[in-house]
Amino acid sequence: MAKKHSNADQLIAAILSGIEDVKGKEINILDLREIENTVCDYFIVCEGTSNTQVNAIVNAIQKKVSKELKDKPWHIEGESNAEWVLMDYVNVVVHVFQKHIREYYDIESLWGDAKTTVIETNY
Repeated sequence: MAKKHSNADQLIAAILSGIEDVKGKEINILDLREIENTVCDYFIVCEGTSNTQVNAIVNAIQKKVSKELKDKPWHIEGESNAEWVLMDYVNVVVHVFQKHIREYYDIESLWGDAKTTVIETNY
């Protein structure tokens, strides 16, 4: 059991590092473990300022996780228009939005019962 959380912690750290490498904004971690019938343990939500930056964030996450953990996403959706890209690492799902799409869908409010951790960045 502890190993599972250790793996999730390592995955989250690698994902956050990838996001920060290309200056992803407004990073939140939603802990869904206490909520019944969820599809995963964590959501990581962030945003980019353009479809180019959204794609850069997605690529940076993939490279960082692949290099550090030898892991790859089970599934990726939304890369073609890069307004909302979902990266499914099974226990951790990453949502990379453009700002206007994030505001429209407001998934943080939809998962309002989740414990939310805001990641402070210095850029």
